[in-house]
Amino acid sequence: MTPGARVAAAISVLDAVRAGEAAEKALTGWARGARYAGSKDRAAVRDHVFDVLRRWRSCAALGGGDDGRHLMIGAMRSEGIDPHTVFTGDGHAPTALTEPERAGGHVPVGLDALDLPDWLWPHFETSLGASAEGAAEMLRHRAPVMLRVNLRRGTVADAQAQLASEGIDTTTADIAKSALQAISGERKIAGSVAYAEGLVELQDGSSQAAMEALQITKGARVLDYCAGGGGKVLALAARADAAWYAHDIAPQRMNDLPARAKRAGVEVTRLETGAIARAEPFDLVLCDAPCSGSGTWRRSPEAKWRLTPERLEDLTQIQYEILARTAPRVSDGGCLAYATCSVFKQENEAVVARFLQEHPSWRLGQQRTWPISGAGDGFCLAQLVRG
Repeated sequence: MTPGARVAAAISVLDAVRAGEAAEKALTGWARGARYAGSKDRAAVRDHVFDVLRRWRSCAALGGGDDGRHLMIGAMRSEGIDPHTVFTGDGHAPTALTEPERAGGHVPVGLDALDLPDWLWPHFETSLGASAEGAAEMLRHRAPVMLRVNLRRGTVADAQAQLASEGIDTTTADIAKSALQAISGERKIAGSVAYAEGLVELQDGSSQAAMEALQITKGARVLDYCAGGGGKVLALAARADAAWYAHDIAPQRMNDLPARAKRAGVEVTRLETGAIARAEPFDLVLCDAPCSGSGTWRRSPEAKWRLTPERLEDLTQIQYEILARTAPRVSDGGCLAYATCSVFKQENEAVVARFLQEHPSWRLGQQRTWPISGAGDGFCLAQLVRG
């Protein structure tokens, strides 16, 4: 595909997203109908779409409209590319710019420049204070590709050497002991020997750091209550010999966990909801609760445009209920760990404060937040203990 054809494809996907279709579904639908598109073409179209999703308002301002065509005009301008050179009408490229399109658009200001919905900005200001604008700016750009070295399989140096031999260059990251940041060859990771043999896993730096902050004693019984794909329980399991359990309210999310655990060299028992009581008590229960994901919007930028005030309020209730439901599963002297990938106090400190107020036998042990950074997403971890 030519550069123009890739832009035309991105326009069609963005129009589908604008009409309410999920971005991933829209991309899959386009790819199925474009058998001629190679892997590099699909990657390029995806990059166009996600770059616009991160910067929807500023692209709309620069392009003079918020349909797919004007968004891509704005995206070209934001990258210093004259859209006239891409919108040529030749072959499968978008039709040439009209005179109004050439003259349209303006430099984004205010929340257009920060690429946030109006209603969300007060949450950023309240939660992040002077760093709110910096966080919003970071969310406008791609997230780093971070790897966790599985120390059961080898050292950080071993992983770097193996990855380098496969054309993947990395650098160590201070955010976590086993963290690497890919600096080239990122698209080769999933097909690498290092990944296939469990030496490395894709995992954000802040998530790695949070799992390192949790104390694990040998022989402990540990439950990852909102496990999803199991990345966090695997990170914990790489550190100690213990009994590992995983649960998710949607068990299908854990379908890949057995294969991932085998690759990592650990055993994780999946528990249906009804089986948790038979396996308790646990020395550590990790609740990586459903949240706005505001700390991860570089990776899932569509979410910041889909989130509503009502959904955010619903999430805080779900988060509290998860803590209340899991607290009885923790053994005396054990830890209830509450985590979110949100930067909002409403989902972090406020939820923890409500839980402690309504459960006076518990106290806050430690709480830490990680800002959105060059090596990690926004993340919060609170460790709750009895007494």
